[in-house]
Amino acid sequence: MQSPAPFARIGTRGSPLALAQAKLVRRLLCEAHGVGEDEIAIEVFSTGGDRSQAANVELATIGGKGVFTKEIDDALLAGRIDIGVHSSKDVATGMPEGMALAAFLEREDVRDAFLSVKVQSIDHLPERARFGTSSIRRAAQALRLRPDLEIVPFRGNVHTRLNKLLEGVADATLLAMAGLNRLEEAHRATAILDTQNFMPAPAQGAIGLAVRSDDDRFRSVVTALDHAPTHAAILAERTMLAVLDGSCRTPVGAFTSGSGAGLTLKGEILSLDGQTSFQAEASGATPEALGQKVGKFLLEQAGPDWVRQWMA
Repeated sequence: MQSPAPFARIGTRGSPLALAQAKLVRRLLCEAHGVGEDEIAIEVFSTGGDRSQAANVELATIGGKGVFTKEIDDALLAGRIDIGVHSSKDVATGMPEGMALAAFLEREDVRDAFLSVKVQSIDHLPERARFGTSSIRRAAQALRLRPDLEIVPFRGNVHTRLNKLLEGVADATLLAMAGLNRLEEAHRATAILDTQNFMPAPAQGAIGLAVRSDDDRFRSVVTALDHAPTHAAILAERTMLAVLDGSCRTPVGAFTSGSGAGLTLKGEILSLDGQTSFQAEASGATPEALGQKVGKFLLEQAGPDWVRQWMA
């Protein structure tokens, strides 16, 4: 006798953090809809972003943000899974046709953490210290404060990067506090950075749930988990990013605070060396309009010549 179809099939990457996020989503879905964990299947996918990590290849050279979601997106559109679970900052601003980010779990800590086994802060790093990161935003923000630093490629999951620090591949790195918290590794943070000097990536700290655009059933299923203030903040930040045409080639930061009519979005763009940067801020009640406004403010400040060079 054929087994009954599961209540839902979740698609995720296979890293410890991605699996922790998928299991969190499964638990919340079970609680919201009164089903057992055995009724929600978790399908694990190896993405192009995952496969490129061993070679320490920069994300910008292999396709940018979408390299961590493509295989999951393809499976979703083909009907092999019902829900894609993503770190929202990894989702490209231009999503594949037929897909929608329908819900966001309540946002975790948005801040970056400084990690080192040698010093207590970025200020204490010695001259020409090796700063490990694969994020051009983090590299630019670090170079803004410490232009002497040597930026070295630094990819892998959280535990891989922690091991690289112990092996001396780099003297320090930055990781998202959200990931450390979800892996119960917050104690690894040497210092937690302020959002003024180290504005997080747009959508950092939020788990996004993708469904097929025309699938009303699973849109309803995931909407039960949607956290409205987080949804509004991520929508504002992703709209700003779209205005800037942001990708893994562009150093962009964003931070949203407040909720409802008191929503405030701060945005930042930087040169790769961190020596030129522009910030803008606006408040409002409509996330899309807010993102449009801050994005346009940033482009107006930077000017067409600088923007063309930045986006080249």
